[in-house]
Amino acid sequence: MLTIDRATYDSIVAHARRDHPDEACGVVAGPAGSDRPLRFVPMTNAERSPTFYRFDSMEQFKVWKEMDDRDEEPVVIYHSHTATEAYPSRTDVSLASEPNAHYVLVSTRAPDTVEFRSYRIVDEVVTEEEVRLVSQEE
Repeated sequence: MLTIDRATYDSIVAHARRDHPDEACGVVAGPAGSDRPLRFVPMTNAERSPTFYRFDSMEQFKVWKEMDDRDEEPVVIYHSHTATEAYPSRTDVSLASEPNAHYVLVSTRAPDTVEFRSYRIVDEVVTEEEVRLVSQEE
């Protein structure tokens, strides 16, 4: 199960809507080994595409180095789908390289509906998981 606070959830959804019609992407870092997503890090989709995302390599290097320096890891790796459901594509599955991460997808295909789903992707096996929203105090 992904447990995430409302402010971080809202930030991910806002980023997805702001970058629409292109896919948005980013991470939520947390203390290594904690499974607690605490620090929202929106990133640049280097592809600037409505159907594909790729972290900018220099930005990714900087973000991952910063996480390492802070003894953090990517607890959530998120991106949006602009015209399809919030389910990992074959490309998403093949690129999933962080076995401990929650892979969050947000669909922006319907402007008045929030479709926010989380998955574990390990060895190209996709398992959807429950998303539990909590207040920041929890």
